[in-house]
Amino acid sequence: MNEYKNFVQRIGLVGITNILISLSGLIFIPIITKNFSVADYGIWAQVNTTIALVPNIANLGLPYTMVRFLSAETDKSKIKESFYSMLAIVVASSAIISLVFIVFQNPIANSLFGGNLNVLYIVAIISFFACMNLMLISFFRTFQQIKRYSIFLILQSYIGVLISSYFALTGYNIETVILGLLVGYLVVFIIMGLMIGGYLGLAIPRFKNLKEELDFAIPTIPSNVSSWVVDSSDKYVIGIFLGSAAVGYYSPSYALGSILLMFLSPFALLLPAVLPKYFEEGNLKQVNIFLKYSMKYFLIITIPAAIGLSLLSKPILMIISTAEIATNGYLVTPFVCLGAVLMGIYGIINNILILEKKTKILGKIWIFVGVANLVFNIIAVPFIGIIGAALVTLICYLLAFVITAYYSKKYIKLPFEYKSLIKTIFAAGIMGIFVYIVNPIGIINVLITILLAVAIYFGILFLIKGIEKEEFNFLKKMIGES
Repeated sequence: MNEYKNFVQRIGLVGITNILISLSGLIFIPIITKNFSVADYGIWAQVNTTIALVPNIANLGLPYTMVRFLSAETDKSKIKESFYSMLAIVVASSAIISLVFIVFQNPIANSLFGGNLNVLYIVAIISFFACMNLMLISFFRTFQQIKRYSIFLILQSYIGVLISSYFALTGYNIETVILGLLVGYLVVFIIMGLMIGGYLGLAIPRFKNLKEELDFAIPTIPSNVSSWVVDSSDKYVIGIFLGSAAVGYYSPSYALGSILLMFLSPFALLLPAVLPKYFEEGNLKQVNIFLKYSMKYFLIITIPAAIGLSLLSKPILMIISTAEIATNGYLVTPFVCLGAVLMGIYGIINNILILEKKTKILGKIWIFVGVANLVFNIIAVPFIGIIGAALVTLICYLLAFVITAYYSKKYIKLPFEYKSLIKTIFAAGIMGIFVYIVNPIGIINVLITILLAVAIYFGILFLIKGIEKEEFNFLKKMIGES
């Protein structure tokens, strides 16, 4: 019972953390869209897209490798050696990529940032610290120090957003607003560095186990980069073919649909740290239980959320952005919502291949999906516009899920409860009909509709036993013991 209790509690903590982080992004959308042009907001979106890309390349898959190789390690000297060896490699690779930004500054700035070189210089610096912070924060994830992990994620997000908000509201230009992000990354880097250095002490890396670690890590790079390509490169393609304003229309709607991925984050964070112990012990029953419950509760939350956000996309965008953005972009959200659900399913079942150390399969899958995404976007965006980009994203998430499920089921039974899934879809469908009929306008009406929709969904779900009494008692017991 204790391991389930800890697992659920940590899921709750990480879930709350990701809700807060997602809210920080949504809070900033009305601030920047109402104080800057759509083109400037497009530049802001490209900045965040680029900052998300660089760590996927520069970190060489080592943050996740740290989790896989050190989560069960208790020898402090071995932990120190592996950690500093991996960190040294990431420092070097991050510095090289930041230097590439400077060397190719003009073409990069013209393609992504409207020719603004100051923005490019700031992004180069932020990207370096984004890579460092991912390594440092993965240390806390590896050893399941989830409270510290969550605090640092929140601090990194909110310090940047609060400072950027101040600059935006007091009339500073877009370059200064972007500097706010740098402050958030830099403050968190200093605090985490001092904390980890104080615990481990300093050491000169000797790269003893680096070959084995890189053998595991390198095949994950195509997966990470291709995942980014599917998730974010559409903004690059839109910017190149349609301009920064089109990115400004697309990004808020995409961000709204992507909120669903915050429900994957707790499982993506905790499953890789929890499952290896049972897998190495040969306890596949426990592995299956964790996967099954993770899948069930993820779908119970995200399926109705996807339907609700799809139907409320336009009124929500009217509230958090402008009428121009809402009118031009609201149809993007349904495609992104469905894609996010599929990505979440993938994010749970891919743990099967990771446990089997079949990361090369995942790498090949994402190379294929990433190339397909880029090609499809180049074809679709000029002819269908931003809706084409959203449709391509959905298709590629579907491909990733289907192919991964095909390979995963060869090793462990896929963790689906089909009766529960049907009941979840039924309850969410009834809720969706209610939202469609009400069609609220204005913040108060939208909030009331959301509350009523949630009550209707869970009421129906309990009536049709979408959540079994034993499961409800199980969760109740754990909460009572906590």
